Amino acid sequence: MDFKKNPDTNFKNVDSLSKEEAQQEVDALREGIEYHDYLYYVKNQPRISDSVYDKLFRRLQELEEAFPELLTDTSPTQRVGSEPVDELKKVKHAEPMLSLNSALEQSDVKDFHEFTRRNTDERNLKYVLEPKFDGFSVEVSYQEGRFQYGVTRGNGKVGEDISKNLKTIRAIPMHLKDEKKIPSFLSVRGEVFMSKKGFQQLNKERIKKGLEPFANPRNAAAGTMRQLDPKNVAGKPLDIFFYEILKVEGNGFASHVKALKQFAKWGLKTDPHLKTTTRFKDIVSYHQSLSNQRDELEYEIDGIVIKVDSFDLRRKLGVRQRSPRWAYAWKFSPKQEITVLEDIVVQIGRTGMLTPVALLQPVDVGGVTVSRASVHNEDEVKRKDVRPGDRVRIARAGDVIPEVVERVGTTGKKRKQPFSMPKKCPSCGAGIYREGAYYFCPAGLSCLPQVIGRIIHYASRDAMDITGLGKKTAQDMVRKGLVKDISELYTLSVEDLLKLDGFAKKSADQLYKAIQEMKNPPLDKFLYALGIRHVGRRVAMLLARRYDKLDNLKKAARGDLEKLEEIGPEIAESVSRFFTEEVNKKVLDRLEKSGVKVKEMPGKKGDTPLKGKTFVFTGKLQNYTREEAQKYVEELGGRASTSVSSQTDYLVAGEGHGSKMEEAKNQGVKIIDEKEFERIAKG
Repeated sequence: MDFKKNPDTNFKNVDSLSKEEAQQEVDALREGIEYHDYLYYVKNQPRISDSVYDKLFRRLQELEEAFPELLTDTSPTQRVGSEPVDELKKVKHAEPMLSLNSALEQSDVKDFHEFTRRNTDERNLKYVLEPKFDGFSVEVSYQEGRFQYGVTRGNGKVGEDISKNLKTIRAIPMHLKDEKKIPSFLSVRGEVFMSKKGFQQLNKERIKKGLEPFANPRNAAAGTMRQLDPKNVAGKPLDIFFYEILKVEGNGFASHVKALKQFAKWGLKTDPHLKTTTRFKDIVSYHQSLSNQRDELEYEIDGIVIKVDSFDLRRKLGVRQRSPRWAYAWKFSPKQEITVLEDIVVQIGRTGMLTPVALLQPVDVGGVTVSRASVHNEDEVKRKDVRPGDRVRIARAGDVIPEVVERVGTTGKKRKQPFSMPKKCPSCGAGIYREGAYYFCPAGLSCLPQVIGRIIHYASRDAMDITGLGKKTAQDMVRKGLVKDISELYTLSVEDLLKLDGFAKKSADQLYKAIQEMKNPPLDKFLYALGIRHVGRRVAMLLARRYDKLDNLKKAARGDLEKLEEIGPEIAESVSRFFTEEVNKKVLDRLEKSGVKVKEMPGKKGDTPLKGKTFVFTGKLQNYTREEAQKYVEELGGRASTSVSSQTDYLVAGEGHGSKMEEAKNQGVKIIDEKEFERIAKG
């Protein structure tokens, strides 16, 4: 059976095969699949169609299921089928993974050149010139040509075992080719990287899901490769270049160039930009050439590497404590301020606001790598007339938030179509609506990016106060499909919570208990926790005191809401829209079915002794924290402010009061102590 050139996919029934026949077919299938992986992922020269490849792969899976004793850990089917690990184990490198000395200035590189010539007595010393990849360095080892393990660089001496994750990268062969020259043991160094196109697509998907995008492809590759579950790595746009022998037994080499030529024969992917020279001026030309090409390359590079070719001369030059004396990195100057706008995607915030976000080729702005920037809204995008593919100038607004300042004109290049906001939410498909200059998705409680933000808000201290449910946990819950809206928080079991990153039995028990304890919230806290646009703590209190029960508020007409004091048309519209949106109604129904019973507001509707009064607190109170005192005021119909103004009715002064006392005297505000405050509050 030969599955290389013209694979025959008319397979016999598995039940009719003997074990020996199955073994022969399995061996042939694995050889054929690995060969086509090599053509596709290394040589970029596919020979068979995707459908034929899929048939071969499914047949191998079928045989391994029928004959489980034939399954091996280097089978192509095991690239994506491994179970998650509890932690990444430490592994000592076959040889230390050294770091390179580097420089930005040509004069420093010239010093390296003079040093190597002086210490080798070679006037025409041969160098190998390679790109300096901006990725994630790994060691990959083979025993008798068979993949053995893969390790992160770590501290250079000890790294973490990421073998299962590396297997998902199909450019990494499970078996070396060229059997006649396979060494008994081979350890090679490579750089895992993410293509620019794949990086942008991954960030689009993360933004669509409400997750933070990665800063640059290097961070994306590193973050992905250190996942505990290989299934989260499989399918990601990861690739690898091999560029150095760490250790070899049974098949030595005289030079670096000869080793790299053998890499290709073994099926180890190498970068095609390698050059050799004996002249310093060629090093300068190579550096300039790659610097000019870096934007057009499919992957990130941040300089060039200059290596002495001869292994004998490398041994003569030796190594420092952490870096070789026979290699040097000449880095490029960081890309400053001007970069390429790759795409404009729409990000959905917690309140449903749709915001255009510019995805950029990573660029250094004030010492910070920027890969995305704000373009505010559709009108702003049109005013600046920026489109995917344009070169743009980036600034950090307020020295924090990156912003697209302007388009930098280019000639001779056809521009892409202007950006426009989508008609439907890119995450959930709900019809969007416009309010002023901004667009919103109304599906608040079931739209995925909003769900993450709403879970975080729902669990916050001023809302449901669910201890242990923070941003990372909320993101992990949604990413792993454990929660699709806030109602599903109450259906989570301890076993579900144990699936979250970093959770053990005790922490899972604690979070489960914290969630279940929040099944009977007061109406005002529940309304605030829902994250209705424009409904903060005070508005939630006003609505709760007016309508007493959640069912009453659900039925409230927009016109009736507008009549309430401090509730204007904008708030009334937002509240009315929230409770009439079908997806929100369904989530509220599911909350009720999950056992959430919202408590009525205590007291009578008119029982608001502090109505119309504004209080400011200063100093330390005996019976309340500042936050408790402010909340007490709001519960009794008053307003709590943090600053004194002419609208302030009372300044409540505790021990160690500050400058607010003078402000109150200047404004003619009545100053009272804590006892007087309690007397007024009790009516």
